[in-house]
Amino acid sequence: MVKVILKSGKDASIKRRHPWVFSGAIKKIKNDEGREVKPEDGEIAGVYSNKDEFLGKGYYQNGSIAVRILTFKDEEIDVQFWKSRILQAFELRKTIGLVDNSETNCFRLIHAEGDGCSGLILDFYNGTIVFQAHSIGIYLVKEDVVTALKDVLGNRLIAVFDKSSETLPKEFAADISDDYLYQNGTPELVANEHGASFKIDWLQGQKTGFFIDQRDNRKLLGQYSENKKVLNTFCYTGGFSILALQEGATLVDSVDASKRAIELTDENVALNGFEKKHRSFAMDTFKFFESEHYTDYDVIVLDPPAFAKHHNVKHNAVQGYKRLNSTAIKKIKEGGILFTFSCSQVIDQKLFYNTIMSAAIQADRTVRVLHQLTQPADHPINIFHPESSYLKGLVLQID
Repeated sequence: MVKVILKSGKDASIKRRHPWVFSGAIKKIKNDEGREVKPEDGEIAGVYSNKDEFLGKGYYQNGSIAVRILTFKDEEIDVQFWKSRILQAFELRKTIGLVDNSETNCFRLIHAEGDGCSGLILDFYNGTIVFQAHSIGIYLVKEDVVTALKDVLGNRLIAVFDKSSETLPKEFAADISDDYLYQNGTPELVANEHGASFKIDWLQGQKTGFFIDQRDNRKLLGQYSENKKVLNTFCYTGGFSILALQEGATLVDSVDASKRAIELTDENVALNGFEKKHRSFAMDTFKFFESEHYTDYDVIVLDPPAFAKHHNVKHNAVQGYKRLNSTAIKKIKEGGILFTFSCSQVIDQKLFYNTIMSAAIQADRTVRVLHQLTQPADHPINIFHPESSYLKGLVLQID
């Protein structure tokens, strides 16, 4: 284990249990013999103050986030460690009603920092875990994680699929490929959410194959959809569309610029038997708003991909959200309901709210906030790590 020593005064955030050590905070790194070294990516690192106080332990990686702390105790990070963390997370999902749920069999089992596992995502899809490492250290211990998963999940576990090639540094990822880490049976490529069925493409789809974080918000949309015309923009695989149709929408139009996303949406619509009340359009959302296809919608969903992944493009992202929401507010029918979201981590709740308010002012219509939305409980927010709060949403009524 290497010893990462922080500069004087740079340990305050770690003492407040923030799990990231930034490279600029590091004074020097020593090996067991006390010599200064440059550690290997993925090496276990103990983090110490300038006064030699132990602060935490995690995986080192060259880059802006130099150490992702996994524990603030001086303990081993081994199979037992992973079993303990996964069991703790599993018990939480059991408490909130997601384990052995007859209507919903997909959920997030490990939400990185939210579950004390910085750099690790584990999503459960009807017996298959999709493993996604966001740090080299996590990737290198994937077999330990699989062993822990088998112990915790038992016969609930059918397979573990590694989908880390797109989330690791390019040079490192060039030598790896996504593949199954474990199989004990045939993985089921269909999962259920609120009684609806969805084809999950963890092989080639975005993220781990499905946006589980919108589960509760999709259910809420359903409550507003009975006997309504609904427009679902940036629809991806049609999650919002299916829940609207399931709850009695008279028409749902799904729009996405990706032809593959529209194909998946159509497959999911057919899987649930809703073809007669659904239309799909592979086109840009802004162009759709101005096209002949646009009709008088009662409900509109705006769920775009992250407009900003870095602070240096935050201003452009705000302008993009403002333009998108102003367009929808202008176009929606009187009394209509708008579900609008941002998953950009650098756009916080206050900035998102103010951006939507600016869009409402620009659209010159009366707007009321009915709900303020966030991520569900299986995507817990680490109170010491505000970055783990990323999903923001508002439900608006437009008069």
